Amino acid sequence: MMETYYIWLFLFAIAAYFILTDNSVAQSVYYVSKLLKFQYGKTKWWLLNNPRNPIVKYFMWRRAMKLAKELEKELKQKNNVN
Repeated sequence: MMETYYIWLFLFAIAAYFILTDNSVAQSVYYVSKLLKFQYGKTKWWLLNNPRNPIVKYFMWRRAMKLAKELEKELKQKNNVN
């Protein structure tokens, strides 16, 4: 178990050495991290807003029903006043 920690430490030390010594490696690590962050955000947004997802479908239905009830209540009030 302890050997794996040393292997990971060694790999990260090599990566840190290349990042510190070569500017192009540092830029590529920066851009790859930005790309991964963007891909994560895109996937998260897609999962939370995709209409084929049953949970999202339920939330859309619930929001529409709430709006329909509010509009129905408003129409009844306007019809009773006039």
